[in-house]
Amino acid sequence: MSRFDYARLLSRPRSSFFLFGPRGVGKSTWTREKLAGAHRIDLLDEGLYHSLLADPSLFAAELNALPRQSWVVVDEIQRLPSLLNEVHRFIEERGLRFALLGSSARKLKAAGTNLLAGRALRKQMFPLTPQELGADFDLETVLRFGSLPLTWRSSDRRATLLAYVQTYLREEIRAESIVRNLPGFARFLPVAALFHGQVINIAGIARDAGTARTTVDGYVEILEDTLLASRLRAYEARLRVRERKHPKLYWIDPGIVRAVKKQLDPPSAEERGHLLEGWIHTLLRCYAEERALFDDLYYWAPAQARQLEVDFLLQRGRELLAIEVKTSARLQPAQLAGLAAIAELPDVVRRILVYGGARRLRTPAGIEVWPLGTFLAALAAGKLWP
Repeated sequence: MSRFDYARLLSRPRSSFFLFGPRGVGKSTWTREKLAGAHRIDLLDEGLYHSLLADPSLFAAELNALPRQSWVVVDEIQRLPSLLNEVHRFIEERGLRFALLGSSARKLKAAGTNLLAGRALRKQMFPLTPQELGADFDLETVLRFGSLPLTWRSSDRRATLLAYVQTYLREEIRAESIVRNLPGFARFLPVAALFHGQVINIAGIARDAGTARTTVDGYVEILEDTLLASRLRAYEARLRVRERKHPKLYWIDPGIVRAVKKQLDPPSAEERGHLLEGWIHTLLRCYAEERALFDDLYYWAPAQARQLEVDFLLQRGRELLAIEVKTSARLQPAQLAGLAAIAELPDVVRRILVYGGARRLRTPAGIEVWPLGTFLAALAAGKLWP
């Protein structure tokens, strides 16, 4: 095993499943390990893709030759959504089990696909976590270059990330005809990257990218469908103040968002805050996927108190857990303002400030202050909740 062959947190389902994740996240590598004897159909193979595009019956003929209960891995299933009709039939009639890999759910949604009507689980793979990296984990490297396996294995991470963005535009966007105006989408990307970890300002993005607001709405949806970014909703509750309604935008990996901006030098102090916050957002989603860490995830910020905010509010049943993320090594009273204010919410069972310091503290009001390492250990052990 090479030093880059990391054991992933993702567990293999026993029945058919979709596995989504951005390009380079390690889906194909993972299935080669977990489903070593599976029959593989790679739709990135242009010859095979065009053969099946011209004659989809060849797909059924290939599946007919397999023993009952066989595993079949179909890579980049979004390129031919029509094949899911045959997948459905072979699950029902022959008991075949499928691992359906995709870097985009957009064409599946556009085709009206029902994702096999519940006959296949839906899973998502994320960039490498500190738990997966083990002794190789280095926060500065992750914040600068991210932790996609494709990038982590590279001897030239800067060049790999810049090429990644161009490959995304060329193969994911242009080749699949996702947008009509590729130059407009290319202008949109670095502007959207500036909103990483911030409330989305559609009008501002549209103005800076020279694009209509309705077009920008569609472009943000493309980022979500191609799994490069996601929106985090604001938590709404009936308090004395009205909560902010607009979602925040988070890119899935620090390296990707920095490559889109073509800023891959060591992060500035100002940039580090959003990078760390965004990285923790991805970690929370990853552990929710595998460990059922929470039922729902929000941020909280009263609209009438713009300096008050809590980065993440986890909901499990009726219980709420609030998390604020700061990069500074010194604790400042102002950093606790959001967590102090959110105590008004009913059912908040824990309030945690994650910071860059080394000491674990607890304030008289019950706010817990955790070093980043303490938080990561609790996350890996499934012990965030009291």
